[in-house]
Amino acid sequence: MRHSKVWLFDLDDTLHNASHRAFAELNASMSAYMVTYLGLTEEEAAVLRTLYWQRYGATLSGLQRHHRVKPAHFLAETHKLPGLESHLHGHGHDLSAIRRLPGRKLLMTNAPRSYAERVLSAIGLTDVFERLICIEDMILFGHSRPKPDARMFRVVLARLKLRPEQCILVEDTLIHQKSARSLGMSTVWMQRWLRKAADGRRLQHRPAYVDRRVRSLAALLRSPQV
Repeated sequence: MRHSKVWLFDLDDTLHNASHRAFAELNASMSAYMVTYLGLTEEEAAVLRTLYWQRYGATLSGLQRHHRVKPAHFLAETHKLPGLESHLHGHGHDLSAIRRLPGRKLLMTNAPRSYAERVLSAIGLTDVFERLICIEDMILFGHSRPKPDARMFRVVLARLKLRPEQCILVEDTLIHQKSARSLGMSTVWMQRWLRKAADGRRLQHRPAYVDRRVRSLAALLRSPQV
């Protein structure tokens, strides 16, 4: 019998250390796109990119909503990232633990599918997840609605015929977990790599909407039911 729990794993700063280098390159690429196609200065682009990420969960959502940017073009241009694979790394114990973790495993990321596939291949997890749920799959009413949009969570779970109480979201981003918990999902806060919030505050205390905080994914094996 298949395990009833369904694990929804985030990608960046959950399965690998994106803050080490990948995020810096992505941020620079997104800002360059905004300079090129929206006519902004580098300073204006950096401010707007951060604002949209904080407000909507992804820079793309703000650009689509306020500037009519085409998602496919934006994702293709900003995620080329030559040499990405050469500096990606996860943690061996974590990656081994995911393979042994009982239950179904899905990837749920605000990144595009091509980027997610490159990262999973580089860190050796290509064959672990039965499905990749990427930002291309998070479209509602013609607009990008990535995590933490609660409506998107509901729609995705309905498409997969999953109940919220079956699902465990493993994430580094608290606002995504807050949204998932409000729908009845269990939440695990991964803190191996990300120790500070976007505003620079240290992330120390576990909020009430987080069921469990871990500093390694291997820790999930010690209590896989959360």
